[in-house]
Amino acid sequence: MRWRGRRESGNIEDMRGQGGMGMGGFRLPGGGGGGKLGIVGTIVVVLAGLYFGVDPSVFLGGGSPQAPTQAVDTSTPDAQEKRAFVATVLADTEDTWHTLFGQMDRTYEEPKLVLFSGAVESACGFAQSASGPFYCPGDRKVYLDTGFFDELGQRFGAPGDFAQAYVIAHEIGHHVQTLLGISQQIRPGDNAMSVRLELQADCFAGVWANHAQRSRDMLEAGDVEEALTAATAIGDDRLQKQSQGYVVPDAFTHGSSAQRVRWFRQGMQAGTLEACDTFNARDL
Repeated sequence: MRWRGRRESGNIEDMRGQGGMGMGGFRLPGGGGGGKLGIVGTIVVVLAGLYFGVDPSVFLGGGSPQAPTQAVDTSTPDAQEKRAFVATVLADTEDTWHTLFGQMDRTYEEPKLVLFSGAVESACGFAQSASGPFYCPGDRKVYLDTGFFDELGQRFGAPGDFAQAYVIAHEIGHHVQTLLGISQQIRPGDNAMSVRLELQADCFAGVWANHAQRSRDMLEAGDVEEALTAATAIGDDRLQKQSQGYVVPDAFTHGSSAQRVRWFRQGMQAGTLEACDTFNARDL
């Protein structure tokens, strides 16, 4: 991915160097029964919903004291490069969505992206690094522990800078949904609609990739494959199989690997919001 030397967004809030205790916390709801979702649904939300989606505490709720957050030395070359990468990808999403919103005679409101380490407090509640990246509609910010990039490659077998860019673009997709009033129409706990919401965010990530390549020549050979590998790795069916040994389609919240790949491809090939109408699609 050709990202070095390009514009960096000023909408980065770097909290990685801050330590301290977190308050509020995330816990499983309803005791041993797993609350309204049931134990299977809770597992899916915790394992699948925590990756590449809206902060699951919006749906699960709860709170308890947490361990101290982990401060990171942000002056190291590695920490600085990760910030530069995230800021560059964020800036490119801004360019894309400013253009697309302008075509709709609307103004794109740029979100903030918060870099954190260990744990963070958001308007959606307290989250730890295990939550993975998430978008909080309450404060319209994306939250990202860059350590997740290492986990993406090592645990999920999806390395590469464009796989990481896909993560960011997916979360920005949730911001776009909020600005367009789409997210507000989804009832918490409605798994079927949640899947369509998440697949649309995947499609929006593909729309960004289309414009990043067509308008700014950012992609290199193998980049698309990196994104597709990431989309495959975090499909609900793949995560359920890893966590419990079997698949429960009715408990999906983000979509299967094949569905996530399909909708990212569709967004990338078409490059338009109209191509991402997952809510009226008969087959996902």
